[in-house]
Amino acid sequence: MHNPPEFHDRLLSLSLARVTEAAAMASGHLVGRGDEKAADQAAVNAMREQLNRMEIRGTVVIGEGERDEAPMLFIGEQVGLGEGPEVDIALDPLEGTTLTAHDKPNALCVIAMGPRGSMLHAPDVYMDKLAIGPGYPLDVVTLKMDPAERVHALARAKGCDPSEINVCVLDRDRHEDMIKDLRKTGAAIRLITDGDVAGVMHCAEPELTNIDMYMGSGGAPEGVLAAAALKCMGGQMYGQLLFRNDDERARAAKAGIEDLDHIYTRDEMVTRDVVFAATGVTDGNLVHGIKRSPHRFTTETLLMRSKTGSVRRMIYSNPV
Repeated sequence: MHNPPEFHDRLLSLSLARVTEAAAMASGHLVGRGDEKAADQAAVNAMREQLNRMEIRGTVVIGEGERDEAPMLFIGEQVGLGEGPEVDIALDPLEGTTLTAHDKPNALCVIAMGPRGSMLHAPDVYMDKLAIGPGYPLDVVTLKMDPAERVHALARAKGCDPSEINVCVLDRDRHEDMIKDLRKTGAAIRLITDGDVAGVMHCAEPELTNIDMYMGSGGAPEGVLAAAALKCMGGQMYGQLLFRNDDERARAAKAGIEDLDHIYTRDEMVTRDVVFAATGVTDGNLVHGIKRSPHRFTTETLLMRSKTGSVRRMIYSNPV
């Protein structure tokens, strides 16, 4: 028997950029049109079409949902030409469907790819998340600390006053108490309406985004995608699955998760080297959104490889 081809991240990376570029251009026609479902479907169709042109044997491990919830790019779907390396794929064809529909900042098309078995098969439940950027001692902040403790610990490590720490939080009622605790430290809070993959990524480039830390609960699948981004950009991340009922616990069991209380580190969510691509749909702190002229579409993509730590910014201009 022949061994399957190796995962050559460098060779696959440019193809991955084409995947998110295509999804962004497809959904770009629907920026500000008020139709979330149409924007999402356009991104899904374009992303799937591009993935099926790649010489991979790909399995979607983080996708649009279970097979009965999502007709395309569902968890477990096989994509690619069926030849080449076996890979795990985590994707969000349009992270920020509401942001796109209402032309608000930081909508992205995102995808991560790694060797088979490299990414946590996170069930579609909530995850308590905590992330900081690179350059800090390991475990300087943890999920076991309360929100105020995290701010004080990070401020000590950064050598600044707690009031100089900027925290990104998803604007949800469930975070009300956490926000009150953070306010007491004097820290500044940036509330985002959607898009917590971008929120976590903001920690990795504080000089661009002015964000030091991300915390709060959001979708577990997006947590794995964010961990893949931080594995490339640098930084620490922790995630703990949250369950509201027996149905959600059953989803975790189906995904092969035995310890329901485990706190995952970044490198437990993404165990091997990965490639990550994100293309802007609307303008954001990390990448520009799609620019439309009468005859051209222009996109900006972040393309990153964890193996080398390389971060490439790519401008792609295409005739309409």
